[in-house]
Amino acid sequence: MGGTCLATSRELAFSMGTILAEHKGASVVLLDMAAQSGWTDWFVIATAGSVTHLRGLARHMEDFAATQDFRARGSISIADEEEWVLLDFGDIVVHLMVERARQFYELEKLWFQAPATPIEAPLPSLQP
Repeated sequence: MGGTCLATSRELAFSMGTILAEHKGASVVLLDMAAQSGWTDWFVIATAGSVTHLRGLARHMEDFAATQDFRARGSISIADEEEWVLLDFGDIVVHLMVERARQFYELEKLWFQAPATPIEAPLPSLQP
């Protein structure tokens, strides 16, 4: 990751997970990959309800990353039939999948030794 942001990859991964949950990403989970791989520290995984939703979630991730002064590696283009989008931010890799792909690839089972943390959307404030 580049830029001047002082946030740690852990803080950024948790922020990304929260943003995905806030934008209706389902079953958002963070996998701590630091001990499992030498190429990334975190997987952020979320399920999208449709390809249109997948595009929206990817855009939210790119917008957030820009506010933190880092960018995904490579260009992001999502075809109409796309079921899985991978956004590589170096220390953080975001996996956005439709339900069918999420069930088929089962990343949490593949990387079962990585500690997993589910992320829930914060409850709306009840203040007027």
